[in-house]
Amino acid sequence: MEWPLDPMKLMWIQVATGALGMLTLVFLARWLWRKVGSVLDIQVYFSPKGGCQAAIVREMMQARSEILIQAYSFTADPLTFALVELKKQGVAVDIILDKSNEIDRYSDLHFFIENSMDVKIDHEHAIAHNKIMIIDRKVVITGSYNFTNQAEGDNAENVIVIKGNPELVNAYRENFFKHRDHAKPAQIREGEGRDRRGGPPPQKAAA
Repeated sequence: MEWPLDPMKLMWIQVATGALGMLTLVFLARWLWRKVGSVLDIQVYFSPKGGCQAAIVREMMQARSEILIQAYSFTADPLTFALVELKKQGVAVDIILDKSNEIDRYSDLHFFIENSMDVKIDHEHAIAHNKIMIIDRKVVITGSYNFTNQAEGDNAENVIVIKGNPELVNAYRENFFKHRDHAKPAQIREGEGRDRRGGPPPQKAAA
């Protein structure tokens, strides 16, 4: 390249450099906004075997401060063990379940209790039918998908993962604590046990 540069060449070099710098700034800004939850990001998954459970576990394992959960049923080992592990790491795990879990032999409620998890039962409604996770005040996971083995492997369900909508997250958190206020500490009701599939209750290995 000959010096001094032709003014026209110099102008185009400046234009190209400026454009590259602008694109870099835009990329960095979008990356930062995603990290702080300011860019709307919606992902959907479908079952059976369409990646719902893997997507939920992936989001759960990124939790750093809290996971709030409302669930009708809870039997999926990968989700259960992930919650126990997160609690051991210092993440606040707060769970509200439907009252049927106290008498359902297949529910993981007993495992949560054995691991000193904070579990409440919502007796206030005919059915506490929510399927919601709220992670670190940034992520909402919801849909028809129960946190169960059947939802993952057999049923036709959907999961939606929503990020970057603080107002929506706040609405879900407010609803969670509204139900938590009237929920009561969970307990296993011995002698009343039933299961929805028949057979002896399953035995879980330690996480």
